[in-house]
Amino acid sequence: MIHKTALIDSSAQIDPSAEIGPYVVIEGPSVVEAGCRIEAHAQLVGHVIVGEGTRIGRGAVIGGEPQDLGFDPATQSSVILGKKNVIREHVTIHRGSKAGTATRIGDGNYLMVGSHLAHDVVLGDRNILANAVLLGGHIHVGNNTFIGGGAVFHQFLRIGDFCVIQGNGSFSKDIPHYCAAQRINRITGLNVIGLRRQGFTTEERGAIKDLFQQLFCGGLNLTQAVEQALTQEWPDKARRLLEFVQAPSKKGVCPVRPGREDD
Repeated sequence: MIHKTALIDSSAQIDPSAEIGPYVVIEGPSVVEAGCRIEAHAQLVGHVIVGEGTRIGRGAVIGGEPQDLGFDPATQSSVILGKKNVIREHVTIHRGSKAGTATRIGDGNYLMVGSHLAHDVVLGDRNILANAVLLGGHIHVGNNTFIGGGAVFHQFLRIGDFCVIQGNGSFSKDIPHYCAAQRINRITGLNVIGLRRQGFTTEERGAIKDLFQQLFCGGLNLTQAVEQALTQEWPDKARRLLEFVQAPSKKGVCPVRPGREDD
């Protein structure tokens, strides 16, 4: 299952069931687990762990050095991919920026053509990144979030669970759980359709909507709104939204500005 033109380091560990395509390059002590498929001209650089059943598309480069002017190439860091991910053509994922750190991807993600994950990104499970999505260093993404093509994100911010983010947007602040976002740092409301499709009950969606309105549309600043909301009881899934905005990154949280198609 290893093409005769592939170049594989002697320290790499390749499961016998994995398929390694033409002109694949595997440098260093990478691990390719059972059922993986690495297509033509893809590269694994340094210490990369590819979880069971993952597919890496043509020309993808996983484990390259961080785009950090102060990075020492001798630094021992890694990329860790979970199970059953699909990494399409020409995706790039850079390794951690400090010794012992890793860029981490969970299970069941789908990264479309040309998307980029910078050093130290943490991506959860079952996310979809459309073509040419760019995630800067140290970004944390939750689970079950969809990011439209060409959207770009500044380093160190957080993106929550069950979000939907419009393509070609530009973001430098956090996007909380369950939110819909677009344009430049704009939250336009909740991902109502997505929550319904993911099996959130009517009561859960209602509580999330009530909390969202209180946090972002009640006339208080976010700190005041959080303090007020903390005095109330909320179901578990709504409370997760409250906990997210209670502890934002240093970037802060995107403001809510309801959008119209013609604005």
